[in-house]
Amino acid sequence: MGKKVLITGGTGLIGKRLTQMLLEKGYEVAFLSRKKATIPSVQVFEWDISKGYIEEGALDNVHFLVHLAGTNVGEGRWTEERKKDILASRTESIKLIAKKLAHAPNKPVAFASASGISYYGQDTGDQKNTESTPAGHDFLSHVSVEWEKAADEIAALGIRTVKLRTGIVISKEGGAIPKIALPARFGVGAPLGSGKQWISWIHLDDMCKMYIEALENENWQGAYNAVAAPPVTNEGLTKAICKVLHRPQWFPNVPAFALKLVFGEMSAVVLGGNYVINERIERETGFQYQYGELEAALKAELV
Repeated sequence: MGKKVLITGGTGLIGKRLTQMLLEKGYEVAFLSRKKATIPSVQVFEWDISKGYIEEGALDNVHFLVHLAGTNVGEGRWTEERKKDILASRTESIKLIAKKLAHAPNKPVAFASASGISYYGQDTGDQKNTESTPAGHDFLSHVSVEWEKAADEIAALGIRTVKLRTGIVISKEGGAIPKIALPARFGVGAPLGSGKQWISWIHLDDMCKMYIEALENENWQGAYNAVAAPPVTNEGLTKAICKVLHRPQWFPNVPAFALKLVFGEMSAVVLGGNYVINERIERETGFQYQYGELEAALKAELV
């Protein structure tokens, strides 16, 4: 067998595709899961974060570690209880692994953790955000900051650590794009809110390639903006989706107040936006995007 990669959140959108790509490259893949499950070609270990439990053997001979676990931000209203879960599911999980690894005789060579471009704030307008831009001060920013602090507990063990601040992932399998595209398929596509909010995006395959590169390339370290370039406005994305689907876009914008009525505080996810620049990817790495153009990325997933 190849080198072992242990993944948290392996059954999510990114985790599934990443697993497939790792297996194709000859890696051995294992998941940490709240429930025992049978997944072809993957060894599944149980864990219970609230009880501080990780099944014996899960951390043995792990060469690479990937942290993708986290409650979906875009599903369900942000009650105070849900907000606590959104944060804890990302932070307490990796803190538990760090605690266990501190006493392990053999530690992973590298660790790659998800983070979010919401690190800079839920809505930063036309501000150009690079990896050196300070963090924002709202809820999602707080989540990303604490997420990265938790990842630093792995780095403190001497394990090379990479944090990928992820934009909107373009995939037909899940995430925001199928939901945004659904009205357009029926000829009623419309921008959300002002339509001027920036959307920084990346195709699913490029996202997974980035994780693999972060694990394999010893020069990768610290935080990177995991987005393609350039970003697009919400209105521009709607137009591009309608073009790819050969559908008209003639409906007026969905007003912000209507979205707030339906989604409450969570409406910030679609009403806010960030102009994020992949500065470190471009300047410091030789990473090659398979889908560097928005239209090509959308065609690959929607047509």
